[in-house]
Amino acid sequence: MATTMQLKKQIQEGVYDAAFSALYGSDPATLAAQRERYSTLVDRFAEEYGADREVRLYSAPGRTEIGGNHTDHNNGVVMAAAVNLDVVAVVSPNEDNVVRVKSYGFDKIDDVDLSILTPQKREMEHSAGLIRGVAAGFVEAGGKVGGFDAYTTSDVLRGSGLSSSAAFEVCMGAIFRGEYNDNDMEKFSQVKIAQIGQYAENVFFGKPCGLMDQTACAVGSAITIDFKDPANPVVGTAKFDLATHNFALCISDTKGSHADLTDDYAAIRREMESVAEQFGKPVLREVDEQEFLKAIPTLRRKVGDRAVVRAIHFYNDCRRAADLCAAIRDDRFEEFLQLVIEGGHSSFEFNQNAYSIKNPQEQGVPLALAISQKVLKGRGAWRLQGGGFAGTIQAFVPMDLLEEYRAAIDALFGEGSCHVLSVRNYGAVPVTPDM
Repeated sequence: MATTMQLKKQIQEGVYDAAFSALYGSDPATLAAQRERYSTLVDRFAEEYGADREVRLYSAPGRTEIGGNHTDHNNGVVMAAAVNLDVVAVVSPNEDNVVRVKSYGFDKIDDVDLSILTPQKREMEHSAGLIRGVAAGFVEAGGKVGGFDAYTTSDVLRGSGLSSSAAFEVCMGAIFRGEYNDNDMEKFSQVKIAQIGQYAENVFFGKPCGLMDQTACAVGSAITIDFKDPANPVVGTAKFDLATHNFALCISDTKGSHADLTDDYAAIRREMESVAEQFGKPVLREVDEQEFLKAIPTLRRKVGDRAVVRAIHFYNDCRRAADLCAAIRDDRFEEFLQLVIEGGHSSFEFNQNAYSIKNPQEQGVPLALAISQKVLKGRGAWRLQGGGFAGTIQAFVPMDLLEEYRAAIDALFGEGSCHVLSVRNYGAVPVTPDM
């Protein structure tokens, strides 16, 4: 470990440039920006907690979903990729058995006493609940926890569908693993860190999410995840190099917030599971699709049409996620793009999560999709991603149309709304010079 002053000097002298290249890319402007970002974060830690503390760095990426929209919570199949936007933390252990986390841009410090590892009502839907839940998950899994002081910064857009909460959860998991469990990657694998994060979000935060977000953020790279056995999800990686096809990945922020949409998300899971219950099963993955199709006339009366069409989306998008991965592995790029578009239509038309029916006047996601379709003129692909209802869309854009596309999105939603990203090959990790 190094003191804050030593760490800042190392960062500014380029000792961490190899790590920054691995995480963010080797463009000189990018490296300079990350040196400044990390140095500033170290300064903020020193101002908040003291300049003489010995510290470490941790990072966890956001993620973009590529296929399998809202299939994970019913034990389906998804495809996702970590992106080069992340949560970064400067961390120092303490002797108080208390976790203190100051996040840049927020006035309040999360102050979590680890002698209490049960859900606290006042922490529901607050980051303190996530911290306490991750600690509880470690203890339940036979791990150790202890206090630390941390200062974090994040460029993972909040409420945008890039999974800022999952990135935060798995970053906290990486810290507990690194500081109190000897960075044991066998006992606390990236998938285990993801499962602990999901537990924290479900039980301590109060959001009934699936496991896709946490797994993509924890594992990194482009991955497929089969949740048939959610206790042991099967994770596969796929090489995903858009540059060879002269394409860019764009995530566009429509400036809608996910903050008041928990009920909308919960309804998708609840309705899919209501279909499964008619067959005596807890989740749709355990229901034979042909039996489901035969039962639709009865299901309409018992659970309603929206539940039925959302179930249709589930079966189709699980298949599509696997097909997307196969298309990438076999370098069938045009087929990949077509599958992305089909998945987007399924989310909009069947899963019905392009906008909230509680606020139909706000339709930033459909508007962004409409403009994407117009600008791209049948080239590339576009879809809503993540939880939906608000937030971001995803587009795969030919490089010769990139500036036109970015200008069109920025004109609608404000300068800087269109983010050109890359896939990150590292998940939730300590940031060290020898990465």
